[in-house]
Amino acid sequence: MKHPTWHKIHSAFRLNDIPYSFESLSEICYHLKQEGKPFEKPIGDFLLDWISDRPVVEVTTSGSTGKPKTIVLKKEHMVNSALATGEYFQLQPKQKALLCLPCTGIAGKMMLVRAMVLGLHLDYVEPSSSPLPENSKIYDFAAMVPLQVQNSLNQLSRIQTLIIGGAPVDSSLRSQLVKLSVRAFETYGMTETITHIAVKRIAEDSTNYFETLPNVFVAQDNRECLVIDAPKISAGKVVTNDLVELIDKTQFKWLGRYDSIINSGGVKLVPETIEEKLSTIVKSRFFVAGLPDKILGQRLVLVVEGKPINEQELLQNIKGLKDISKYEVPKEIYFMKSFTETPTQKIDRKKTIKQVI
Repeated sequence: MKHPTWHKIHSAFRLNDIPYSFESLSEICYHLKQEGKPFEKPIGDFLLDWISDRPVVEVTTSGSTGKPKTIVLKKEHMVNSALATGEYFQLQPKQKALLCLPCTGIAGKMMLVRAMVLGLHLDYVEPSSSPLPENSKIYDFAAMVPLQVQNSLNQLSRIQTLIIGGAPVDSSLRSQLVKLSVRAFETYGMTETITHIAVKRIAEDSTNYFETLPNVFVAQDNRECLVIDAPKISAGKVVTNDLVELIDKTQFKWLGRYDSIINSGGVKLVPETIEEKLSTIVKSRFFVAGLPDKILGQRLVLVVEGKPINEQELLQNIKGLKDISKYEVPKEIYFMKSFTETPTQKIDRKKTIKQVI
């Protein structure tokens, strides 16, 4: 009988230095589920689900852009996604990879799939804001969110290729990364597309455009939002709420979220575009949002994580930015001790802003 593609575990696959075949994976699954640490149990759950005969996996979205929902993904499509990543980054069997993202979300699950499909030697560590373990081990491939990257800058020389997802890479972090030896890439994707379908190199001479992975093509709808055509990872076209500037069918510039546009006095403001400009002077985590206003409809506010600083001085610095318009200057600034986060360590903007109102 012909075995499904997801049952073909690469012979070079290692998990924390231990080789596992398809037949022996169930042993580690039950061990992690029953005796593992809290962060290990989702690894065991997913691996047990992966080796089952079910052709699909249920994955919960992060909820960073809306209410979390459960999405059904085909295992065959997840294998194809792993192969596309391997082809784009030229990953080879026996290369060392690091899993430092929670396996409750698609990003962590796909690191496991890539390792099993491509034959990587995968180490996993407990997810944290400073994820690189205290040793001298070198990794060929790793995936992190921006906060983890920011807190690991002094250790990134131990990683050859780093993909960054979950949130945009701001200009401040980008300027720090270009000085390092690591090959860093910002990724674009979502649960529906089984993580990234496009990447952007972070380097001095790189463009600001995302380039799609093999067999992925893009277009725009009448809202100028991205439409993804990736038959190897999705049964139909994926229509997003992401505003983009389309370069061609494999390149685009991400502008922001259609559903996050702030209408302030008839002027449409894209928060992500404004945040990119503010990131050159605001060094801690922050975001902009629209609060209800009787005159403007919505007024633009800036929410900053950390200890309060001189608000007027910050506003003057913002007004002094060369590329900012008067409409993009926040009407108010709020400081919060800490932001509310989603389970995948993204900023939960809706819950955080409720604490301000």
